[in-house]
Amino acid sequence: MKQKIAITSLSSISALGVSPDTIWQNYLSDKSFISTKEFNGKSEYVATITAEIRNEIESLRQSDNKYKSLDETVLMAILVSRKAVEQAGWKAGDDFGVNIGSSRGATQLFEHFHKEFLATGSTPTLTSPTTTLGNVSTWVAHDLKTTGVEISHSITCSTALHAILNAVAWLQSGMATKFLVGGSEAPLTDFTIAQMKALKIYANAENCHQKQTEYPCRALDVAKTKNTMVLGEGASVACLELGEKPNALAYVSGIGYATDTLEHNISISKEADCFQNSMKMAMGDLDCSEIDAIVMHAPGTIKGDLSEYKAIQKVFGDNLPVLTTNKWKIGHTFGASGMLSVELAVMMLQHNQFIGVPYIENQIPHRTIRNVMVNAVGFGGNAVSVLLTK
Repeated sequence: MKQKIAITSLSSISALGVSPDTIWQNYLSDKSFISTKEFNGKSEYVATITAEIRNEIESLRQSDNKYKSLDETVLMAILVSRKAVEQAGWKAGDDFGVNIGSSRGATQLFEHFHKEFLATGSTPTLTSPTTTLGNVSTWVAHDLKTTGVEISHSITCSTALHAILNAVAWLQSGMATKFLVGGSEAPLTDFTIAQMKALKIYANAENCHQKQTEYPCRALDVAKTKNTMVLGEGASVACLELGEKPNALAYVSGIGYATDTLEHNISISKEADCFQNSMKMAMGDLDCSEIDAIVMHAPGTIKGDLSEYKAIQKVFGDNLPVLTTNKWKIGHTFGASGMLSVELAVMMLQHNQFIGVPYIENQIPHRTIRNVMVNAVGFGGNAVSVLLTK
């Protein structure tokens, strides 16, 4: 990279909470925040936000007539963006870009309107404008009164890390000096859960009340014999600025991207060639022995976890960093997941403390945590790797 990119603030909503202190304390715990909830008449594993956060979202909805018709995906993005911008010291009316994506977009509203259409043959006036994917960044930019560019996109589960790629390009080209990036996802609906179950990748919650399962999602367990992906809801954004900054939490020092050759709609190669290439690109000239930890994508599926692990083995060989993921704790938040992984990586850098996975053999970092790689990939093998440094 021509110049380092400073992360001057981070804000998130997830099953872990909202405040950085609460989130860190919950990361220090071995507790999973996955619970059960009824969908389509059956109990399913999910990771939900707290009632307190839900109330905050509802307060935002009622605060402005224009916000009453917005999906939770948009409202969560507005909430975390307000907090991130305030922490970074940016002001209303500043010239900063916004790129906040979502894998699915306004899922809840879309399903609601579609049911109404099937029942009545018509839709409300605001159906189209409130379900378009462009909603997210547009409304955030409106709320923050930025004069910068607005970008919304969906690249499935690597959406948030692709937002970082976009921001780096804009910042290093000189077309912007500040960028707000991230992802937001509210996928806990009947239809979305049904789609994941149709793929045969979802954790089975059948008889979960009779059989206590401490860790329903076994992300990073490469010896598991069943798929254990669990969905979660959340949003996370970061403020990025060009160059070194006194208030930097960490720096984006490398980016990488690659795409697998498609053999199937949801396929990824056995040794995740896309990840091998994206990780190598992100490291650049840095020796692989300098990478201290990797926050893996690891969605909790057999093939997904194992292929990424094999890719890491191929790239790092005997210099294997310590490995972790947060999906066993907060579920898979689709388009928001990459930025929630960035949050974990930044916290580990700040506290110089590795957060492992409780059912994986204990790993101890060889030294002070200075360089952390974050991986994300989505359907189609569109991988992104981001290197973060102190």
